[in-house]
Amino acid sequence: MLLQIKDFFRRADLLLFTLSMICSAYGLVAIYTATIYTHNPARYIIVQLLGIAIGVAAFVVITVIDLDIFAQHWKWLYAASAALFVLLLFFGQGSEDTGNNGWLRFFGIGVQPTEIIKLAFIVVLAKHLVYLKTRRDLNNIVSIAQLAGHFILMFGVIIVAASDLGSALVYFFIFAVLMFMAGVRIYWFVLGFAAIAAMVPLAWTFFLEDYQKNRILAPYDPSIDPTNQGVNWQTHQAEIAIGSGQLTGTGLGEGQQTQSGAIFGQHTDFIFAVIGEELGLIGCCLVILLLLLIVIRCVQIGLRSGDNLSALVCFGVAASVTFQTFENIGMCIGIAPVVGITLPFFSYGGSSVVSMFMAMGLVSGVRYRPKPVRYQFY
Repeated sequence: MLLQIKDFFRRADLLLFTLSMICSAYGLVAIYTATIYTHNPARYIIVQLLGIAIGVAAFVVITVIDLDIFAQHWKWLYAASAALFVLLLFFGQGSEDTGNNGWLRFFGIGVQPTEIIKLAFIVVLAKHLVYLKTRRDLNNIVSIAQLAGHFILMFGVIIVAASDLGSALVYFFIFAVLMFMAGVRIYWFVLGFAAIAAMVPLAWTFFLEDYQKNRILAPYDPSIDPTNQGVNWQTHQAEIAIGSGQLTGTGLGEGQQTQSGAIFGQHTDFIFAVIGEELGLIGCCLVILLLLLIVIRCVQIGLRSGDNLSALVCFGVAASVTFQTFENIGMCIGIAPVVGITLPFFSYGGSSVVSMFMAMGLVSGVRYRPKPVRYQFY
């Protein structure tokens, strides 16, 4: 047993694990100060600590399981994803403020299935791309149609079952990045974006709710909410908080916007505003630096992996962290729509932190079991 433990610490990616733990500890501090006066901080800290503990256990387990085993059982991953979506369709719950029905609740415990399904999506899509790349022509029209159908099905189900535009956009970014990294030609991207542009009026008219339309337009159209009392309220309060923090912040527990509870979702989607107000620009830059290092490490492990599947999974995880970071920070500073996306490792939420540690476990597993040189395609 001792030898196995030593072997794990020698082969697993401890740098990625350490960065994840630092981010989680930083997030705990931010969650505590965000809830100290307006909520019961003990409850949130306990739930987050439980999520981190489960996440760490998942990181260890997933690290030691060969990624090929997950890929070989892609049908089971798809079946499990479909089952979770069916449960969401009939039993999904959420906040009336967001319109997001992406939660399943059991005995007072909430689980967000789209966070877990995202990992299955990365593995299955990577498997699909590798199959087409090695056994067929990745760039012929049949292959592209299959890949497009793969994504459209997932995107549509998320919108219908969970009404979760934020998660759907994360999936879209992962899909685009993996397609590009796998070697899909640029002209397919041009045609794809042209098709999306043609479909936007239809989606806008028949699929998006009014609150979703307003949230998308609000950062770019001042007439949507000129008084900042409606759809812009969250972003406006977040901007005030971040601006008042200046360089070093007001101090933990001393932020006026945070401690008055003016920022809706200040311990979840708007945790970055809390950090900006109470820890200032320095605190914000540290958040960005830590997440940037995680992304760089994921890409680095992918480039050194030794096979297409491992590389694509690493790039998919990096893409997820990248998009969530940009979108979350963007909606806090008023340059992106408010669509309900957590800041990886920092925002309160058991499902989010567990899924992030699971994702890091997938990447760590690539380093844990490097493939022989003969399997290299890059």
